[in-house]
Amino acid sequence: MAGKRTFTMLKPDAVAAANTGAIIKLIEEAGFKIIALKKTMLTPERAGEFYAVHRERPFYKDLCKYMSSGSIVPMILEKENAVEDFRKLIGATDPAKAAPGTIRNLFAKSIEANAIHGSDSDENATIEGNFFFSNLERY
Repeated sequence: MAGKRTFTMLKPDAVAAANTGAIIKLIEEAGFKIIALKKTMLTPERAGEFYAVHRERPFYKDLCKYMSSGSIVPMILEKENAVEDFRKLIGATDPAKAAPGTIRNLFAKSIEANAIHGSDSDENATIEGNFFFSNLERY
């Protein structure tokens, strides 16, 4: 059964371009309820912890550098079928391949600076959400 929560994070390029409000508006208009939200910054070390699954990939160091280059906005979202529906809303990683009207189609600059992260499974949504937020059971 698909879960009711997912995790997302507005990346440094989207925050620096002042797209935070516009992206949040699209998320809410798509029926997602924001359970938790904050604006923060990752150190290179914390970015490395978050993206540890990619440690052996050639892009890992650049990813950690990028994700610690500016403010981010992590969020926990709630909706039926949250992960799958949110992945559709954000679009393909490559904004050139993202469907019209998706967040990445509208706001991403490149594959690397693709505006937003979205969890790819219910399990990862829980792990990623817990990385940034504690005491989520009270929400």
